[in-house]
Amino acid sequence: MQAAIVIKNLKKTYRGNTCPAINGLSLSIAQGMVFGLLGPNGAGKTTLINILCGLRSFDEGEVNIHGYSLPLQWKEIKTLIGFVPQEIALYPMLTAYENLKFFGGIFGLRGAVLDSSINELLFQFGLEQSKHRYLKNFSGGMKRRVNLIAGILHRPEILFLDEPTAGVDVQSKNVILESLREINRQGTTIIYTSHYMEEAEMLCSRVAFIDEGKVACEGNPPEMIKQQPDCASLEMLYLQLTGKKLRD
Repeated sequence: MQAAIVIKNLKKTYRGNTCPAINGLSLSIAQGMVFGLLGPNGAGKTTLINILCGLRSFDEGEVNIHGYSLPLQWKEIKTLIGFVPQEIALYPMLTAYENLKFFGGIFGLRGAVLDSSINELLFQFGLEQSKHRYLKNFSGGMKRRVNLIAGILHRPEILFLDEPTAGVDVQSKNVILESLREINRQGTTIIYTSHYMEEAEMLCSRVAFIDEGKVACEGNPPEMIKQQPDCASLEMLYLQLTGKKLRD
């Protein structure tokens, strides 16, 4: 399969720190995958996502996205990707529709094309009856869903998700995960970080455990579990590889 993302010997150390956040990490992610980046707090997952989305520079290494080199060809890359951050990146004093109109405009969408995309996605995520309500009055799950819509309005070829179901109710989580499966079936490559191992096991076709800025283990979840006789789940394998010590 053709690679969507190729990372070679990536290194990143934040100013004032002696330990690198990313320490010689190499990874290849095929097009059309749901690829999970899993690991404890401080492992380097969010730093890696931010680098791939052009939000952070890196010190050494190579990053190629759909054949384009980062950061030299960022102009070409940015039209291909969507990013949904862990934080709710919306304006509480605007309605859901107004928020999406604003973010769609950033991606260059206009007029009937933008309106059609907004209405289609609001319906898909069960928010069509609430599109003219202010975000400040939305539940956490509703905000999460609008947050996700804002990142996929322009139909990106690669979608980066940082904890997309953090803190949501079961119904919202189900809608989000089913929608992500459908987006992936339509051809979008999804790069996904989460602390929910059961969720990752169900959603991801391949995962990489990141620890101390490196890839500790990578593979297809069922195959990875099968190779470890003492592990009955991805969570048990995760604990075996990263330990049970708290990471605060």
